[in-house]
Amino acid sequence: MSILEAIISPVSAIIDKVIPDKEARDKAKLELLRLEGSQELELLRTRMSAIVTEASSTDPWTSRARPGFMYVMYVMLLWSLPMGLIAAFRPEAAQNIAAGINGYLHGLPEPLYALFGTGYLGYTAARQWGKAKGTDR
Repeated sequence: MSILEAIISPVSAIIDKVIPDKEARDKAKLELLRLEGSQELELLRTRMSAIVTEASSTDPWTSRARPGFMYVMYVMLLWSLPMGLIAAFRPEAAQNIAAGINGYLHGLPEPLYALFGTGYLGYTAARQWGKAKGTDR
């Protein structure tokens, strides 16, 4: 399997899941095939290799940043399963738990959210700038 097939096949599968309209989905796939011979596909291949390189990095800050964030998201999604069971048997308890979580999240100061967003976007912008400049891989 060539690298080209390795990129187009998953992207095509994602297009199938993300775009519900059959006509728009077909247009997106045709555009993907048009990009096959262009420089944009080479750019996509380069970006994919950068992601793989970062994920396999021995630097703990680089290799654990994305997985750490994903683990937080997994925990949040998996927490919905016991909450669903609690809601099935004791709806008032589930509502109280949800109200408690919402109260906690609303209790966090707005500047903390702003700090997180600024740091996250700043990190992303700095990484992109370093990659464009050629100092980061």
